[in-house]
Amino acid sequence: MTEKIATLRDSAAIRWIALLLLALAMFCSYIFMDILSPIKDLMESERGWDSTAFGTMQGSETFLNVFVFFLIFAGIILDKMGVRFTALLSGAVMLVGAAIKWYAVTDLFQGSSWDVWFTNHLNYIPGFDELGVSPFYEGMPASAKVAAIGFMVFGCGVEMAGITVSRGIVKWFKGRETAMAMGSEMALARLGVATCMIFSPFFAKLGGSVDVSRSVAFGVILLCIAFMMFVVYFFMDKKLDAQTGEAEEKDDPFKISDLGKILSSMGFWLVALLCVLYYSAIFPFQKYAVNMLQCNLTLQLPEQGSFWAGDAVTIVQYVIMLVVAVFAFVSNFMKKKSLKISFMCIAGVALITYCIMGYMRGTAETIFAVFPLLAVAITPILGSYVDRKGKAASMLMIGSLLLIACHLTFAFILPMFKGSAIGGTIVAYITILVLGASFSLVPASLWPSVPKLVDEKIIGSAYALIFWIQNIGLWLFPMLIGKVLDKTNPELVEKVKTGVISSQEAAVSYDYTAPLVMLASLGVAALIIGIILKRVDAKKGLGLELPNIKEN
Repeated sequence: MTEKIATLRDSAAIRWIALLLLALAMFCSYIFMDILSPIKDLMESERGWDSTAFGTMQGSETFLNVFVFFLIFAGIILDKMGVRFTALLSGAVMLVGAAIKWYAVTDLFQGSSWDVWFTNHLNYIPGFDELGVSPFYEGMPASAKVAAIGFMVFGCGVEMAGITVSRGIVKWFKGRETAMAMGSEMALARLGVATCMIFSPFFAKLGGSVDVSRSVAFGVILLCIAFMMFVVYFFMDKKLDAQTGEAEEKDDPFKISDLGKILSSMGFWLVALLCVLYYSAIFPFQKYAVNMLQCNLTLQLPEQGSFWAGDAVTIVQYVIMLVVAVFAFVSNFMKKKSLKISFMCIAGVALITYCIMGYMRGTAETIFAVFPLLAVAITPILGSYVDRKGKAASMLMIGSLLLIACHLTFAFILPMFKGSAIGGTIVAYITILVLGASFSLVPASLWPSVPKLVDEKIIGSAYALIFWIQNIGLWLFPMLIGKVLDKTNPELVEKVKTGVISSQEAAVSYDYTAPLVMLASLGVAALIIGIILKRVDAKKGLGLELPNIKEN
C-alpha cells in the first residue's frame, strides 16, 4: 500500500526532515553554549579568569531570562507570533550575542579603550548587588564582563530557540511519535557537546600557538549555519500551514489568566521542579567536567611529533565519533533484526576505538566528549517506549538514581585511581557514558508530558515557564560551583596570588569533591520529586504513565 499524504506532516520523511532542520540548529547552539568549557584552564592562564570569574561568566547565559523575565516574553511571542517568526528571531539573537562574546576574548579587546572602561565600571550594580545576584563583581576581568554580556544575549536566543523547537515538534508530530521525535532531536543536538569538547581545544591550540578566540569564532560560524537551518524550516512550516489552513498568529490574544491556568496545575509544578533540579545537575557540570577530569585523572601526554599529538588525529577521532552516533541512532529504525544487530555492533566497535584513541591522546576533553554517545543510541528507544508504553514518570525516577550514582562516583571513586592512567580513564569513561544515558531519560519522558498538563493554546507559555524556572538553576549553579571551588581550595588561590605556583598549575589542581556532592544532592531532590509526581499522577490521572500514541 502507498502512504496516503494529505499534508507535509502526513509524510514520515518530510516531518523527520523538519525535525532534522530543528535538531541541526540546536546542535550548533549546543556547541556554542559550552564553547569555553573544555578550555577553562586556558581561560585562566591566557585571560586571567579564576574559577569565580569563569563561573560567573558561564552563569550569565541565563541572567536576562531569569531576572528580566525574557523567557516569559519569549513564550508570549511564540504563542502570538508562531513558530516561524520566533525561530528566525531566536537565531538572530544568538548570533548577536555570540559576536559580542567573540570580541571579548580576542586580542583586539585586550588593552583597548573598552577594556579600560569595563575594568573601571560595572563593579557595582545597584539592587542586584544587594540581592547577591549581580552578573558582575569588583575585580572581575573586563574580558569576562563583556563575554558575560554577550552570553546573556546569546542565552535569550538559545532558550527562545529551545521552546520554539519543542513547540515545532509538537506541531509536526502531534498524535504521532512525539516522544521519539523529541528524544531524537535532543540526542542529535547533544552531539554538539562532543563536537565542542573535541574542536574547541583543537582550534584554541591550532598551529602550536594558543588563541582562545579561535574557538569562539568556530562557534559563531556554526550559529550562522543554525540561522540558515531556521530559514529553510520557515518555508517548510509556511507550506504546511497553507495546506492545513492553520494560522501562525493566534485567534485569541494572550491573557495573563492563561498563566494562571498553568500555575494552578500541581502536575506542572512538579514537572518544572524536576526539570530545574535535573538540568542544574547536568548543564553546569558540563562547564566544569573537563577541568574536573584534568584535576582527577593521571593523563599521559603523547610524544611531540607523534600521530597522537598531531592535528590529524582530531579529525579521525571525530569521524569515528560520527560513525558511533550515526550507526547507533539509525539502528533504532531498522526493521530487520539482523541489520539492527549489525549496526549496533559497528557502533560498539567504533565506540571502543574512540575510547582507546581518547586514552592515547591523553586529553580530558576527548575523554568527556564520549558523554552524549550512549544517549544518541538509547534516547530514540526510550522515546519510542514512552510513545507506545508510557511510564514517563518512572523513567524520570530512574534517571535521578543514575545521576546520583555518577556524581558520587566522580567525587569519591575516581580520585582513588589518581596515579593509574588506565584505571582512572576506564572509570571516567563508564561514568560519563552512564551519565549521558541518564540525561537521555529527560527529553524522552519529561518534555512530551507537558502537552498532557496544559491546553494546546498555551503550550508555548507552559514551555517558557518551565524553561524560566530551569534557567534559575542554570544561572545559579555555574556560579556556585566556581565559588565553592575557590572557597574549598583556599591554598591554591593563595599560592597563585603569592606566585608560588602558576595559573596553569593551579587550573589542573582543584579538589572537586564539594561541588560534586552538591550536584549529587540535586539528584536526591529530583528523585523525591519524581516519587511525588508518580503518586500525584496515579491519584489525579494526569496520564504521565500512559502512552502518547493512542490505539484506535
